[in-house]
Amino acid sequence: MTPEYEKIARGSLLMTGMLDHVSKALLASAHRREFDRGATIFLQGEQSTAIYIVASGWVKLYRTTTNGHEAVVGVFTKGNSFGEAVALRSDTYPVCAEAATNCSLIRIEAVTLLNIIHESPEAAIAILSATFAHLHSLVAQVEQLKAQTGAQRVAEFLLDLVTCDENSCIVKLPFEKVLIAARLGLKPESLSRSFSKLRKQGVSVKKNTALIGDINKLRSYVMEDPADSWK
Repeated sequence: MTPEYEKIARGSLLMTGMLDHVSKALLASAHRREFDRGATIFLQGEQSTAIYIVASGWVKLYRTTTNGHEAVVGVFTKGNSFGEAVALRSDTYPVCAEAATNCSLIRIEAVTLLNIIHESPEAAIAILSATFAHLHSLVAQVEQLKAQTGAQRVAEFLLDLVTCDENSCIVKLPFEKVLIAARLGLKPESLSRSFSKLRKQGVSVKKNTALIGDINKLRSYVMEDPADSWK
């Protein structure tokens, strides 16, 4: 573990609330794993053996439905952790994990975590906090599906990528549009229509970049009640 990767791990939600000696013990056995885009990290139904923290790149978690379709549960990037809850129970993974881009992960063995919890029970609180954050994210996704139009969901996704201080910004789409659509509960053709609708809000998309002409205007659009258009 290099100092850079240790800093990323310590900044993750999983470890940020841990006491220093606990995080040191956890990182002592951690190691880095590299995955190429499209590589499988683990499969749904496999025995849980590790927790992962994303050091770079993007990872998607998804379930395979009975008819063979993919249902994307979440997409994680630098500093995000996943696999905590099942590690506590020594359970099987309820989802598949796949590298959405080339990525680097910090792997922490589940047995190491369980041993540390037995010695320092307060470490379990950090696991519960991370699990709650994942639940909160899923609830937010359900709220988006119920309360926002497809175009509003896409607009909010773009706003989450903004890092500029100015009121206009160019953002790079972090992964392929098919995955963006799946993450937002849209079909690929619906994503294209949403991008077209956002032109009125000052957004133009070319290949893998999006120009947001007026960030404040786009934020206001996200907050609009879709029912207002029927009034």
